[in-house]
Amino acid sequence: MGLKTRHWDRLGNGGLTFTELGFGTAPLGNLYKAISDDEARATLDAAWDGGVRYFDTAPLYGLGLSETRLNPFLRDKPRDEYVLSSKVGRLIQACAPEYRAGVGKWFDVPQRREQFDYSYDGVMRSFEHSFSRLGVDRIDILYVHDLCVFSHGSKEASDMRIEEFFGARGYDAMVSLRDQGLIRAIGGGINEWEVCQTLAERGDFDLFLLAGRYTLLEQKALDSFLPLCEARGIGIVTGGPYNSGILATGAKPGAFYNYDPAPRNIIERVNAIEAVCTDHGVRMVDAAFQFPLLHPSHVTVIPGGQGVAEMKGNLQAAQAEIPAALWAELKAKGLLREDAPT
Repeated sequence: MGLKTRHWDRLGNGGLTFTELGFGTAPLGNLYKAISDDEARATLDAAWDGGVRYFDTAPLYGLGLSETRLNPFLRDKPRDEYVLSSKVGRLIQACAPEYRAGVGKWFDVPQRREQFDYSYDGVMRSFEHSFSRLGVDRIDILYVHDLCVFSHGSKEASDMRIEEFFGARGYDAMVSLRDQGLIRAIGGGINEWEVCQTLAERGDFDLFLLAGRYTLLEQKALDSFLPLCEARGIGIVTGGPYNSGILATGAKPGAFYNYDPAPRNIIERVNAIEAVCTDHGVRMVDAAFQFPLLHPSHVTVIPGGQGVAEMKGNLQAAQAEIPAALWAELKAKGLLREDAPT
């Protein structure tokens, strides 16, 4: 059985066809641990062989390493058979070892530092650099990366970067690239739905890659942001469907939620969700993967995979059948919002 696909065409330009399971390539940038080129390639091959045809990357991931690892993998693939996205907002620059970015987060990566740059020139340069690293002749989607509080440390800093993006015309650069047909869609790759909503209200965006904010554990995006997306035909890509792992591993000791060890209230909630899943004979990870796709704006889910075993697990989750009674019981027990589409 192949992966299901979803077609998105907000602009009437033929649109893009996404596989419901996509590949988020941050782990290929040696996130939290180093993997070899062979391991990275084997994971990508397992994804392709399983039918995955959407790949998301960014200059940030491994300070260029994720994009350069995609290069030989994509080189012999028919270009019309897959969808590719990358991001803008940071320039990755060579530097002395003591200035290398992401120490303790990215392992065995090039000596590079990151410089936030949301200007017109910064966006165009970042786009050109991504082309060089990826070696492809087309990037389908460009997301503005990390305009959020999570990345900049405060709401004030986030707001300042959003002003920079519109005022220094990074947004205009993205629109220009779309108008010229150099990319098919523009969007934001963001950790907070509130920032996505701010962008959607100020500009003409096609897609948002929203990390971890519409999951089995969190549905506040239903308040205002997701209805706005439905009204505008904006597509949603869900990154981080397992909230950094806890929905995949269960609430075991050391489980992560939002990149940090999970707090007690989250552990209790996950245990309650898992108990309902077990009653219905469903793996919690399968329910966590499938849940965002029940919302009509969602086009694909992109969990990270750092090895072949994780990729096979994601393929299994993408093809699982979840009984309607499971969602109904989660709602009845107050573990899922009543208004969440199921």
